[in-house]
Amino acid sequence: MKQPLVSPLDRNATPQAEEMARFYEETLGFTPNSLFTMMHRPRIARAFLEMNQAVMENKGRVSSALKREIAYLSSMTTGCRYCEAHAIRAAERYGSSEDRMNHIWEYKTYAAFTEGERAAFDLAIAASQVPNAVNDTIAEKARLYWEEAEIVEIMGVVALFGYLNRWNDSMGTQLEGPAADSAQSILGHRGWISGKHQY
Repeated sequence: MKQPLVSPLDRNATPQAEEMARFYEETLGFTPNSLFTMMHRPRIARAFLEMNQAVMENKGRVSSALKREIAYLSSMTTGCRYCEAHAIRAAERYGSSEDRMNHIWEYKTYAAFTEGERAAFDLAIAASQVPNAVNDTIAEKARLYWEEAEIVEIMGVVALFGYLNRWNDSMGTQLEGPAADSAQSILGHRGWISGKHQY
């Protein structure tokens, strides 16, 4: 794309934009351009922020780092480079190890991942595909390792990033420097590029 479908608002354009910018400064170290695009309709941005907070809240075994790893795998499955970069940066900031991030696509056999994590990743990848690929085998394996409320958390991440993947790939949202730097340093060896998200 030659330019984003919709230009983001300035972070100081409204009091609501300023407030949301402060929240994301804490979580990512910057505020995503995607949020400033949503701010053209503040209610959408507020609803997204509430959903984001609810889904990414750490309730126990589905840890903050694991949620960001799930977000990365989901985004990689759908092909959204913008969300891949954001998810891997957030995984890094929320405690995922360099070893795990460097070998995440080897999760089925790599020793850093547990059987429960493998089940969660299988579910996330299958749920991110179109058409949906969740079947009885994947569901039974997920139920073996995770309680129902934990599966709801895992699926919440997949659904949240399904929204973000479609939003950002369709909008051609410009990727911010810090996210691009994280993606290049962690995912560059896998061939990651910013694609349509660089202007």
